[in-house]
Amino acid sequence: MTSEAYARARAACEAVKSRTDFRPRAALVLGSGLGAFADSLDVADAIPYSEIDGFPTSSVPGHAGRLVLGTLGGVPLAVLQGRVHVYEGYSPSEAVIPVRAAGLLGAETLILTNASGAINPDFAAGDLALIEDHILHNVASPLAGANDDGFGTRFPDMSETYSKKLRTLARAAAAKLGLRLPGGVYIQTAGPQFETPAEIRAFRTLGADLVGMSTAIEAIAARHMGLAVLGISCVSNAAAGLSGAPLSHGEVQEAANAAAGRFKALLKAVISEL
Repeated sequence: MTSEAYARARAACEAVKSRTDFRPRAALVLGSGLGAFADSLDVADAIPYSEIDGFPTSSVPGHAGRLVLGTLGGVPLAVLQGRVHVYEGYSPSEAVIPVRAAGLLGAETLILTNASGAINPDFAAGDLALIEDHILHNVASPLAGANDDGFGTRFPDMSETYSKKLRTLARAAAAKLGLRLPGGVYIQTAGPQFETPAEIRAFRTLGADLVGMSTAIEAIAARHMGLAVLGISCVSNAAAGLSGAPLSHGEVQEAANAAAGRFKALLKAVISEL
């Protein structure tokens, strides 16, 4: 991560602190089509990314681009209503600035959500899936460049990127709700093009079950800072070459809308246990 990106994360934190005394205990990143969950909060403040010094801004449909601060079940949350991506022209170190800022504000837990394509045929469109591990493919590490020891060690351990404790909590919450919650390995690609069928076959050989264009770099940045990470994916479609149908971003948003009720119920149950 460049020194400039670390400085921008600190500037963003200070900009939010100058506006509100609200301090989150956990942070939540809402992926494509999942932003409506922010309406569940007892909102203390909602700040457009464009009004936060140092924040990158999103240009992708389905990503509102707001930091929503509020409580849910008594838990103070920083909700990132939409994310930015490497394919928008941001470097990995820039794309994780919002997550960095949330950690600096006080969040100790990070819940990452996204929409993904299913590589494993056991996953179906509309499933909510638990991210158990990830593969970062053809995307640079967000930690590349000079390290700022105030954020974390130069060589952070990634043997448990996604917290076993939080995964157990999520499985228990899903079981109580009667929800299917399979788990698997997620692979992040650079995008913005969807993957080719040949790439999907290669990714399956590597051990990937789900594919998308975000999340892994945010998990890396969060673990670098010592945050506990939980990842939940909304499966939007079968990956390229597995269904015979062309892929579209509209399909991603439609699947997220269809899963919204189950997604909301699961997140509420998990957050109430934090």
